[in-house]
Amino acid sequence: MQQPESQSAGEPGRQRVVVIGGGFGGLQAVRKLRRAEVDVTLVDRQNFHLFQPLAYQLATGALSAAEIAVPLRWVLKRQPNVRVVLAEVTGFDLERRQVVLDRLPNGRRGATLGYDTLVVAGGSQYSYFGHDDWRSRAPELKSLAGAVDIRNRILSAFEAAEVEQDDERRRSWLTFVVVGGGPTGVEMAGQIAELARDSLRRDFRSVDTRTARVLLVETADRILTSFPPSLSQKAERALEQLGVTPLVGHTVVDVDPASVKIRSGSGEIEDIAADTVIWAAGVAASPLAATLAAAAGAQVDRAGRLPVTPDLTVPGHPEVFAIGDMVQVVQSDGTIALLPGLAPVAMQEGRYAARVIRNRLRGRATRPFKYVDKGNLATIGRSKAVADIKGIHISGFAAWLTWLLVHLFYLIGFQNRLLVVTRWTFSFFTRGRGARLINESGANGTAETHRPTRESRLPSD
Repeated sequence: MQQPESQSAGEPGRQRVVVIGGGFGGLQAVRKLRRAEVDVTLVDRQNFHLFQPLAYQLATGALSAAEIAVPLRWVLKRQPNVRVVLAEVTGFDLERRQVVLDRLPNGRRGATLGYDTLVVAGGSQYSYFGHDDWRSRAPELKSLAGAVDIRNRILSAFEAAEVEQDDERRRSWLTFVVVGGGPTGVEMAGQIAELARDSLRRDFRSVDTRTARVLLVETADRILTSFPPSLSQKAERALEQLGVTPLVGHTVVDVDPASVKIRSGSGEIEDIAADTVIWAAGVAASPLAATLAAAAGAQVDRAGRLPVTPDLTVPGHPEVFAIGDMVQVVQSDGTIALLPGLAPVAMQEGRYAARVIRNRLRGRATRPFKYVDKGNLATIGRSKAVADIKGIHISGFAAWLTWLLVHLFYLIGFQNRLLVVTRWTFSFFTRGRGARLINESGANGTAETHRPTRESRLPSD
C-alpha cells in the first residue's frame, strides 16, 4: 500500500529515521537527533508522553493526568526535522525497510512507512505469569488509563464502605492488596495507606477510613530486592509505620471477583476478602518485541525480550535499533548484560542510538553501549524514601528530598514542574489530595464494575 500522505519521506537525500514509541527511550532518541541531517518520524498510538514514575500519584489522587503527561507534538514543536504520526505499529518488513501501521486517525489500516534507520522502543507491560484472566480484577499501573482505572477503584471502595452495613463486606471494601514489592508496589502501598489515614479520615461520616487494611505481597524474602538489604529493611519498617502489612515470601495464587488467595512460604493458602487488587509484579516485553523478532528471524526470551548486539541493533540488521525494556543486550563475549527495567536505562539507550546514527552520518565508529548506573530511588510516603546512589545509602527525609528533586528534573515541561511543585507543597502542608475524582467514563473496569450488586440498605442517620 501507499504511505499515508502525512508520511512523506521529507527532503530528498536526507536519511529517514523512524522511531517507534514516545516513551523515555524513543523520545530521547528523537530529541538527540535535533541537529542531525535526518528527517525523523515518531510513531506512537498515544499522542502524549507519560511520566510513568509518577503514575501512582495519579492513581491515588495526588496529581492529575495533565500534570504527568504532555502532548508529543508540544514537546517536539521546536524540532522542525520531526513529524509525529498517531498510529499503531502492527508489523515490520525488514527487507523492504517498511513499518506497517494500523488504526490511523483517519481510519486507514495497513499503511506502510518507509525508513533508512529504524529505532523501536516499545517498552514493557506487567506479567501476570500466565494468568491474564486476572488482568480485569487486578489492573496494572503502566498507562494513563490504568492509573485512572485504579484511582476509580480505590476511591469507589471507600464510597462503597461508607454505605455498606454488613461488617464483613465493609472490611472487604477497605482491604487493598498490592501485588509486587518493587518500587512501584512499595510506592503504591504507601500512598494508599496515607490516603486512608490522612487525606480521607475526616471526609466520611459512617466509616473510619483509618481502619483500611493495605497488604503488600512479595514472593521474594524482602521488598525492594534491587536495593541493598539494609534499605529494604528500612523501607519495610517505614511501610509498617504507615499501616501497611508487607507479606514477604508470599505468592498470589488466585484472584477471584471478591477475594485473593495468597500462599505463604510454608505452603498454607489464605483466602483474603478484598475488593481492590493492584498488580505491580513481573515485567514482560511489549508484543512489538516478538513481532520484530519474527521479522528478523530471532527468538525472544522467557520475558519476551528481543536479543540485540552491543550497539543495540538487531542481529543481521544494523539499520534497526531496539531499545528499552523490550530488549536484552548480548555482549561481545556472549553474556547477557544485566540491566534493570528502569527509565534511566531506556533514556541512555535512546541517547546512544541517536549518537550511533549521527556518527554513521559522519563516518565515525561508536563504542558499544555501556549503562552508567546513577543510583536507585524509591519513595514510601510523606518524608519517607530510600536511595542507593553509587554505594551511598540514604533514607528518611534526605532520601525523600532527593527523590523529589530528581523527578522534578526529569519531568518534561516548565509548566508541569510548576504545577507538580504546587501540588506537592499543598499536599505536604495540608495532607490533602486535590485530584480525587471518580471518572466513570474512563478506562474499562472502572469504578462502576466495583459497586455492590446485591440489595442493601443505606446506614441510618
